[in-house]
Parts: sequence; C-alpha cells; structure tokens
Amino acid sequence: MASFGSSTFLLPFLLFAALPLRAQAPAPSSNAAAASAAALSFPTNEQLRRFKTMSDPRLAPDGKRILIRITDATADGAKSHLWLTGVEGEDPRQLTYSPDADKRGEYEGEWMPDGQSILFLAKRGEHNSLYRLPMNGGEAKAFELKVKPVVDQAKLPDALPPKDQEAKPGDPKSSETPSNPKTDTKSDADSGEVPIDVKGYKVAPDGKSIAIIADDPQTPGEKAQKEGKADAEWVNHNPHGSRLYLLNVAAGKLTLLPVEPDVRDACWSDDSSKLLAIANGMNGADDLGPAMSSWLAGIPDSSQPQKLAELPPTIGAAAWSADGKSIVYLAQAQHDAPPGYEDLYLYDTGAKTTHDLSDGFKGSVRRGPPVPLADGSVVQLVALGFHGKVARYAPGASEPELLALQPSNVSAVVTNAQRTGWLFLGSAGGSPPGLYYTADLKSGPTPVKMPQLIPEHMLSVAPKQLQWKSDGFTIDGRLYLPPEAARRHVPLIVEVHGGPLGAYADAHEPWIDFLLGHGWAVLRTNPRGSSGYGAAFAAANKNDLGGGDYRDIMAGVDTVLKTEPIDSNRMVLMGYSYGGEMAAFVEGKTRRFKAIVSGAPVIDQHSEYGTEDSSWYDRWYFGKPWEHPEDAWRQSPLAAAGKARTPFLLLQGESDTTDPLGQSKEMYRALRQAGVPVDLVTYPRDNHGPLAMAIYGYPVPEPWHGFDARRRMVAFIQKAFDAAPE
Repeated sequence: MASFGSSTFLLPFLLFAALPLRAQAPAPSSNAAAASAAALSFPTNEQLRRFKTMSDPRLAPDGKRILIRITDATADGAKSHLWLTGVEGEDPRQLTYSPDADKRGEYEGEWMPDGQSILFLAKRGEHNSLYRLPMNGGEAKAFELKVKPVVDQAKLPDALPPKDQEAKPGDPKSSETPSNPKTDTKSDADSGEVPIDVKGYKVAPDGKSIAIIADDPQTPGEKAQKEGKADAEWVNHNPHGSRLYLLNVAAGKLTLLPVEPDVRDACWSDDSSKLLAIANGMNGADDLGPAMSSWLAGIPDSSQPQKLAELPPTIGAAAWSADGKSIVYLAQAQHDAPPGYEDLYLYDTGAKTTHDLSDGFKGSVRRGPPVPLADGSVVQLVALGFHGKVARYAPGASEPELLALQPSNVSAVVTNAQRTGWLFLGSAGGSPPGLYYTADLKSGPTPVKMPQLIPEHMLSVAPKQLQWKSDGFTIDGRLYLPPEAARRHVPLIVEVHGGPLGAYADAHEPWIDFLLGHGWAVLRTNPRGSSGYGAAFAAANKNDLGGGDYRDIMAGVDTVLKTEPIDSNRMVLMGYSYGGEMAAFVEGKTRRFKAIVSGAPVIDQHSEYGTEDSSWYDRWYFGKPWEHPEDAWRQSPLAAAGKARTPFLLLQGESDTTDPLGQSKEMYRALRQAGVPVDLVTYPRDNHGPLAMAIYGYPVPEPWHGFDARRRMVAFIQKAFDAAPE
C-alpha cells in the first residue's frame, strides 16, 4: 500500500491524445451526422491496445514551436518518439525514430536555449545516452560521456573473483582485471574511463552546461564477476549510486560534482550561476524516515557544493525564483497528513527563512515543478475535488488565484524560460483530452493541432456529479451511465482508487468507456483519505483503513440506488493497489456485491510491511505492526476472510515490489480453503505500476497482459451478473 497508488491512479502527466472531431455527438438535423452517430462505439478490449498517448510538452524559446512526446500503442510496442508542432496551426510531424533494438524509444526531450537544437535520451547501443538533434537538418548525435568509475566492487578488499580468475601458481596475469572486448576500447583501458548510462539531465539557461545524472557504471571487473556468478547481494550495502556530473557543452568535458548520492533531480537558477541538486539517502535510508538532502553548487566553481540543511528531508520538485534569491519547492505538509501530501514552500536563501505558501488551502497541491514568475508569484498545479486546476500564489495573498482554463482536469502546465507562452494538458469526463496554448495567463487557451492518436469513432460519456454525507463528511462521486440506463435499470461497477492518498479526477478515461460498452454503470468515489480536499480530509482515515473510508463508499452506493436507474441485484466492486485492498475489505464486510475484483492488494499488514519496498508510508497510518499488532490486524483484510462468501478475482504482477505477490497468495489460500470461489491470475515480469497501466489501457511494453486481465475481468463479472436473480 504505497508508492504507485499513493500519488494517484490517474497518471497525471500522461494523457490520451485528442479525439477526432467526428467522434463527437452529431447534430440531429443532419443525415450525415446521424449516420456518423450510428458508427460511434465504445472501445473494445483490442482497441484499448491501440491507444497512443501524449506527454511532456516543451515550448521552444521562440514561444511558437512545441516539442511533445508521443507514445505508441501497446499493440505497436509502446515506444515513445518526439514530435514537433506549433501554436499557429501547423501540422505536427515526427522528429525522432529509433532502431528495432531500442525498445523504449526517445524521451525527455528538451530545447537547447538557443532553439537551434533539441536534446533527448535514448538507448541506441549498449548505453542510455544523451543525444543532440539540430533543427536545421542532420542526424541526432550522442554526447560521448565517459567517467573514471567512483566505485569498482571488483577491486574492493573483500571482492570474490570469478573462479577462472582465481590466482594460480606462476601465473603473472592472475591479479589483473580481465578486459571486456565488447565494452572496452584501447583508449578506455588506457584512461580507466567507461561510458555512463544517463538517467536524467537539466540544461543551464545559458546553454553552456548540462547537469547529468547517471548511475555508477559497471566496470569490466564487475561484469566478469557477474558472468562468473560471483553475484551475492549484501542488502543495503551497495556502494553504487546515482551521481551528478557537469558537462561543458563546448569542450565535451564531464566533471563529477561531489554531491552525496543518490541524486534524483537538479535545477538551475535563471542566470546559470547556481545549481540545486536533490539527493535521496542510499541503501534504503528512506525506509527509516525521509532522507532527501539538498545541495547548492556555484558555477563555475562547483568543486565544493554546500548542503542546505534548512531544506527538509521530504523535499520534492523545486525551482529557483526569478531573481535567484529564493527556492520554491514542494515538501511534506506542515499539518499531519499522509506521506506524500505536500505543501508549496518558499525558502529565502539569504535570510534562511521558509514560508508555507499553500497553508490552509482547501484543496491539495499536485506533484509537478512549481513555476516562479518575475513578479514573485508562483504557478502550481492543484487539485480541488475531482478537478485539476492551475493556481497562482501571489506574494502576501491568503488564497491562490485559480486560473480559468477550459479543461476540467488540467494535468500539466509548462512554459519556457522567457515566459512567452504557456502550454496545458487537460481533459474532462466525456470530452477529448488535448494540448492547449496561450500567450499569457490572462488569455483563454486555444487547442494545438495534434496527430490522430485514438481509434476513430470512439464514444465517450460524461459523468454525473454526485455528493452525499457520511459520518459528517461530504463525499464526492462521479456516476457514468451507459445508454441502456434510459430504458432499464443497469448493473453497477463500483471502482475504488489507489492510495489511499489518491483521487479520481474528472478526466477522459477510455477504461471507463470500455466498461460502459458492456452496459454497466460505473461509480467512482473520493472517500476520506483522498487528496484534493485539504490535509484534514487526507488524514481522516489514519489508523482506520477499511473503516470510515468503507462507509463513505457504501453511502455512495446507497445514494446511487435511491436516485439512479441501478439494478441492486447486479453490483460488483473492483480496485487496484489500495483499491484492491478495499476490495478485500469489502469481501469480509458485506454480501451486497455479486463479485469482487482485486488488483495488487494489501491483505495482511504484518507480512506486507516486512516485504514491501518501503514501509514509511504504511507506518504513518498504523505504526510498526509489532508495536501495534491489534491495529495492524484490524486493518488487514485477511482478518475477516473467514466471513467471505463473494466470488473473488485476484490480479497480480509477479515482480510487484509495492504490494508483493505474497499478498495475493495469502488471500487466495484463505478464500480457497474457506470454500469461496476465488481465482488468482499472475503476470510475469510486471511490477505494480506497469500492470495497472496495462489494465487501464495505457501503452506498455507487455503486449497482452492488459488485454488478458480485462478479458478475465469481463468474463468473471458477466458470470456473476448472469447468475443473479431478476
């Protein structure tokens, strides 16, 4: 119950691209439009494998050209490529192409400050490299980035060499490190330098330097060890980490900055004189508590970065103020709230004082880099209930100004260094998502032309807004009704989001349309513990998982049954991550549902706490299980498994490190031995997030896992509905 689900299940910076206009509802007076309406249909299981997405827009320095990442559909391998479009109605065109061996494609595109070239990351050989592509023609060329390894485990005193490298009497070469002709060149061997794999980068505003983040490279000796099976892992003692380098663009020289690993991010001041680096503690330090650190390096003298002790260990995205005197950043809220619930702060580097800009905000600050403006205000994504908004925090203002933008759910806001234009990604339930542009924050945005990325003639339904009371809380919900609801009562799918600190948004979701295509209504709720309603609401399910949040959801079900055309004999509940955990709670609490679908759930808080990748998130909710065993067991769905009777389907990635495979196995064994109809389907290679993305129809490399999961879910649900009494 952490990580992926804790932010949200909506993947806010990855959007399905714009639907064609002909997919919208036609005018009744037009025969051609009526014929078009007859051709509209909800997406099928196979069509969900054929949706592409757009993300990461970047506005050029001239404020006219736009670089954007387009990800191919699952059926086509889910590679991403960079496309070029413009704000004046230009036809978009693809800029980058990748060889067959490159399974990921090009990503993290960025403009050079002069606008004459772009940068991107790709793996077109053995290493993940930083490429530069001139905009006036020519091929992309990789920077040659090599370093002398900071760590070589093969040379440590306690290193175990492979068997064929053990010393033999009279063998003068026995102590030498073996060479690797596939990775070594003569110059590498002479210099001791090896290529690095670039994880991330940030370009200085003057274009002279690029901050490079890269993992420690594997040395020839380490490679030989691994091939020789001398590969024991000493848990939480790995000396390798992600480090920060400074690339001199003109000279091609790469310099190591002595910042403690693991480096996660970096940001430049507007005048390129300062670089802020953010690092996380190595070897599971964050399992003991927040472990982020902040480092300030001056340019060009970057040899002695200064640790900024005043910045908190929960710091996330950050940016420099326009005058370079302050740092604006996201970090854990000052009021008691789940880990990951953030406020927006301003740190004055001279006075060494911090101000919480978003204190008391009735919504939630969303993840994403803050955008400081020259007048001292800050633009930031926020959530207000089901809506994603763009807020402007002005100096001294008690409340932020919410910008009036067309999409109900804005999921990204981007500008260039000159602030000469703004880009927004956004959508709404039942309406196509798109990319929008405006020259300034006072003008209304206009759509930007994008390529056709969604199968034609897709039908999408807008939700009905609902509210109800539960234990004194006002709970928001959205109900999606299929066309059949106008003629008869229809079955209901109740879906629960991930988290618990997640939230549903009023956004376009082909997954919902897929369910509607089967004649089923869908209810989505934001129960207590969700983001978007303030810190107190987010903290309202502390030490009460499966309690008040369960009552909030069931109160929504009761409201819908009283007011909407729903068949109460045909209801199913489903969810993934925390939603899967809630599904397991429901299994032991009520028999109102005919079937329950649970994806990657938490079943036993004791065993999950000891096997998940990080426990800090869970610890906030109920403490260490061995110190609070009653609380942990009370909030474990397994505790009520003996009361279960409802048919139950478990979907689980075998490589899940957030909610490990053992959780689903525990539930499967408990229900099977209790005689409850239960199925467990596991998916090799899939971790927590990737399997969720596959199920919900986002592009993923695994070609059939999402298709298979959806097929099984539909069959499982339909079987339950068919068996229900009329």
